[in-house]
Amino acid sequence: QVQLVESGGGLVQPGGSLRLSCVASGIDVVHYNMHWYRQAPGEQRVLDAAITPTMITRYHDSVKGRFTISRDNAKNTAFLQMDNLKPEDTAVYYCNRNTPWWEWGQGTQVTVSS
Repeated sequence: QVQLVESGGGLVQPGGSLRLSCVASGIDVVHYNMHWYRQAPGEQRVLDAAITPTMITRYHDSVKGRFTISRDNAKNTAFLQMDNLKPEDTAVYYCNRNTPWWEWGQGTQVTVSS
């Protein structure tokens, strides 16, 4: 069974940075695209960033130039470097593959507020 564990969230002021991590177990993620999603209260889950096994990346327009997705296949881990954070980035962040999704982890809360 695949398990995803996200970490690295927290409270940060606007303009600040966070680095999220996602560790996968039960599967070798090297063969899969890895995605970071966000879900704000009362809203649907939205794809922020994706990375292929060959390190090709793509981003939602709202995070381009501010977020950087990366992966360490040897550690079965994906990362999301978040810079110049804005209050509208406040959400729970999750990692997963592209569909069909694995079981979702608990996510990590990111709160951007002064």
